[in-house]
Amino acid sequence: MATRGFDGSPAGAGWGWILAYGILSIVLGIFAFAQPFVATLAATAVIGWFFLIAGALSLGAGLFGKGYEGRGYAIGFGVVSLVIGLIMLFDPLSGALSLTLAVTVWLGVRGVMEIVLGARMRRGKALMIVLGVVNVLLAFLVLWSLPFSALTLPGYILGISFLFGGVPAILGGLAHRKGAPAFAAPTA
Repeated sequence: MATRGFDGSPAGAGWGWILAYGILSIVLGIFAFAQPFVATLAATAVIGWFFLIAGALSLGAGLFGKGYEGRGYAIGFGVVSLVIGLIMLFDPLSGALSLTLAVTVWLGVRGVMEIVLGARMRRGKALMIVLGVVNVLLAFLVLWSLPFSALTLPGYILGISFLFGGVPAILGGLAHRKGAPAFAAPTA
């Protein structure tokens, strides 16, 4: 009996789309590494649009959601999101700086938490502490390299994401071409 996909089509159908997605993802990842500033501006614009859409929907929910308990919150959240979205779209350098600072805070807080956790662990203590120290050092490196890091770090992160997403898609598409179910866990 032939293996079938979720829609009943035989395994292998549509493998080219999966492969094309993987190849495009790798090309975009390489582009992001070759042009991290352009990729940073693109990422900032996309995130800006997400903020605008979320803000508009939240504002609409607050203004037109009669009897909605969180009306004030929805209106406030909507206004703040709209302002942030507009700043990211019309002043992308400020948006990129904000994204970079958020990543820096995340790295620093995560690193401190890993050091504290590592100090309390019985097994894997040294590795967790080293991971924490690395993350804290990365946070300091990003802060030290501002504003340059703000202009390139989001682009590099985007590049890493596309590259690491493209490889499994290519491998999955090629396996699907040979009859393996798409996006299936390997069988033992």
